[in-house]
Amino acid sequence: MALSRLQVTDFRCLQSAELHVDPHFTLVSGPNASGKTSLLEAIYVLGRGRSFRTRRLEHLIRIGCARFVVFGEVDTVTRRVPLGVEGTRSGMRAQIDGDKPSSLAELALFLPVQIIDPEVHHLIEEGPSRRRRFLDWGVFHVEQSFVGHWQRYSHVLKQRNAALKAHQPKAVVSVWDSDLVRSGELLGAARARYVAALSPYAEAIGRNLLGMDLSLSYRNGWPKEQSFAEALQQSGNHDQEAGATQVGPHRAELVIRLAGTPVKDRISRGQQKLLAAALLIAQFKLFPEGSPVQPTLLLDDPAAELDDERLAGLIREVSSQSVQLIVTTLHGEFRAFGEPGRRYRMNGGQVLAG
Repeated sequence: MALSRLQVTDFRCLQSAELHVDPHFTLVSGPNASGKTSLLEAIYVLGRGRSFRTRRLEHLIRIGCARFVVFGEVDTVTRRVPLGVEGTRSGMRAQIDGDKPSSLAELALFLPVQIIDPEVHHLIEEGPSRRRRFLDWGVFHVEQSFVGHWQRYSHVLKQRNAALKAHQPKAVVSVWDSDLVRSGELLGAARARYVAALSPYAEAIGRNLLGMDLSLSYRNGWPKEQSFAEALQQSGNHDQEAGATQVGPHRAELVIRLAGTPVKDRISRGQQKLLAAALLIAQFKLFPEGSPVQPTLLLDDPAAELDDERLAGLIREVSSQSVQLIVTTLHGEFRAFGEPGRRYRMNGGQVLAG
């Protein structure tokens, strides 16, 4: 099952909003600057513990307010689970079924959400960190042990970098090396397995949307002719000079090629959008069967920057996925996905049924 109810308070331009969400298709219409994207952003924050538009929490809080609150209910196969996120200028906290999670990442276990919006091309256009986040969201849902490897690696890397920044001697810095190598190799191996499993789906969808051969590969973040331990040892002097660890999974990259050529800066904005959408849609193919919840896909103004033929291709691919769909549009109708189970109109930050 999926998200069934949403309440938003003092988030962006939304003073107070409540929606009952259809498990299959919900349509939200309204003019530009009416709050449609902010509504999708609130759902994304509820499932990810962060925004897809900004890193600054104060931008999410309605002007003149001290905090925002997003509350939702997710219907699983067995029961209804409440989720809540509260954000202030000093940080964000969450509750899942009345308990505080150990990490905001746990929200994704109950509300696995992705978005295809007019800015989705940034997945292709921006640096490797965005593509690493894309990979890690997918691996998180496929391999239960992954989050432990990721948390351990992040913790050890932080400690090692702190020693480097403080100009500690190599003997002190190297105390962290064995743990960094162990967790880093596990992290990298999980990502590599995921890319191998994702590739055939992404290739097929990319060919349908772009009419070009798409290929994916994973670079570990250290020279392929070396082990991580060897690369870390060789990078010791460079690390000392830079004050930070220069090799490892935190430097990894998802390499994307079209017709054998790296894609960054070589294809149009519309092609970048379709390519990014192909990667996101392909992730749903790997979502575990038998999961107590289904993924939620947010589509923000899907017609933006796409001609009719490419939009039709995107709609065909989305329609073939087993996801909960929440779509925004400028117009009151969007028949491409059939009749919505729920529909809402937005104007000036207000949400109206019908």
